[in-house]
Amino acid sequence: MVSVIVGREPWIMTWHRIASALTLLVTLGVVAAGTPATAHTTEPASTVVDALDRTSHRLRTVEPGGDTRDLRPLDRMIGDARVVGLGEATHSSHEFFTLKHRVLRHLVEKRGFRTFALEAPWSTGLRLNAYVLRGEGDPRRIMREEFQRDYLWWNNTEYLALVEWMRAYNQRHPDDPVRFMGDDFAWAGPELYDEVTAYVARTHPGLLARFTALYRGLRPTTAAGAYIEQYLNSPYAERKERAERTGEALELLRRQGPGADPEAYDWVVRQATAIDQTARGYAFDFGDAEQLRAAMRFRDSVMADNVAWWAEHTGDKVLLSAHNAHVSYVPVDPAHYPKVQGEFLRDRLGDAYVSIGFTFARGSFNATGPEDQVRRFALGPAGPRSNERTLDRVRHRDYVVDLRTVPGPARKWLREARPTRSIGTAYPEPEHDVALARSHDVLIHLHRVEAAHLRDRKPAPGPVDR
Repeated sequence: MVSVIVGREPWIMTWHRIASALTLLVTLGVVAAGTPATAHTTEPASTVVDALDRTSHRLRTVEPGGDTRDLRPLDRMIGDARVVGLGEATHSSHEFFTLKHRVLRHLVEKRGFRTFALEAPWSTGLRLNAYVLRGEGDPRRIMREEFQRDYLWWNNTEYLALVEWMRAYNQRHPDDPVRFMGDDFAWAGPELYDEVTAYVARTHPGLLARFTALYRGLRPTTAAGAYIEQYLNSPYAERKERAERTGEALELLRRQGPGADPEAYDWVVRQATAIDQTARGYAFDFGDAEQLRAAMRFRDSVMADNVAWWAEHTGDKVLLSAHNAHVSYVPVDPAHYPKVQGEFLRDRLGDAYVSIGFTFARGSFNATGPEDQVRRFALGPAGPRSNERTLDRVRHRDYVVDLRTVPGPARKWLREARPTRSIGTAYPEPEHDVALARSHDVLIHLHRVEAAHLRDRKPAPGPVDR
C-alpha cells in the first residue's frame, strides 16, 4: 500500500507502478508545480508593505473567547455572504483550528451563522450534529471512531473544544441551534444505509428486497479506516459495479416521489445521495491520469454540492472549514485538480460565497512523513521570493486584509503567483506558486503557528528547518 501525494491530499493506491511514476514526477517538480509563476513585480517590497500596513487589521488573538471587536473588519469583508470558506495552510496547526473556533463563535453570536461545515464525511457530520443538537453520544468517542486514516488530523483537542462549545451554545439556545455538517464522501457510515432501508420498509415495503440486494455488501461492518482501506484495495471492476448499484438505488428512490411527507423524502434521498457519492468517488481508474484528474474534480464538486444543499435546505449561513486549496477559486495544482470547491461554490452561489485564505511565516504542524509515520515538522522563516516573507513585514503580528480593496501596488503584487506554503496531510512537499488575490477574497496572515494537539496519538519528532 503506497500513499501518493497528488496536490493537497494523499490518494491511496495499490498500484505501485503508478505510485512510483508520480513520486518521480514530484521529485522532478512536475506534479507540485502549481499555478505557473508569473514575472514578479518590480514594485519595491516596501511599497507593498506600506500599502498593506494601511489596509490590514490587527487580530487581538487567535484563541476563542473574550472580546471580538477586532473581528468587526472581517464582518465587513464577509458582507452578506451565506457561505464563508475559511482555509488553512496546513492540515494540523493549532492556530488555524483555534482561530476558526473564534471566528465561528463571533459569526454565530454577531452575524447569525448557524452551521460549521468540515472537510469530513457526511455521515461523520451527522453523528457530531446529533451530539451538538441533542447531546447524543460522546464526542471523544465519535471523533476517535470517525476521524481515522485520511481524517485523523481532525481528532484533536482544538476541534473537540469547538464541538463542545457548539453543544453548550445549543443548551443555552435550544430554539435557535447551531449545527455541524461534514461535506466529504470517503466514508459512508452504516447509519445511512439503515435510514434508507428503514424508510423504504415503512413507505414502500414492496421495494425493500430490491434495496437490500442493491446495498448488499456495502454497509460497513468494520471501523472507518479499515473500510476505506478495503474499498481502495478492491478491484476497479468491483468498485464500478458498486457505484452502479448505489446509483440504481438512488434513482429508484427518486422515482417514488415525496408522497405524504416531502421533508422525510428529501432527507432520505439526500442520505441515498451520500451513499452514492461514496461509491462513485471510488469508481475511478486511479491508474489512468485522466481518470485521476476526474476523481479529484469529482471530490471537490461533491463537497461544494453538499455545502450548497445544506445551506439551501436549512436556511443556515455556513462557515466552511477546509484547506486553502479547497476553499480557493484557483487550483494550486491544476494538473491534478482541474477545478476546486471554492470555484464550484462561486459558480453556484455567486457573491454569496466568500473565500478566506491563511498564510503563516514560520512554525510547526503535524503531517505524515515519507515513511508513513505521523510526525511533527517545524519550519523557519519563509524564503525571500515567497508571499510570506513580504506579508510578515507588515506591522501587525497577526492580521486580516481584504484582498479586493488593497491599494494598487499591493493589489498588483497579490495577483502574481509566487512560492507559498500550502501543506496537506503529508510532508515534505514543495511550495506551490500561488496568486493570493486570485485565489481568495480575504487573507489572514499569522506570524507563527504551532502543531495541533492530536488526540489518541503522539506524533514522532520530525526534522526542523531553520
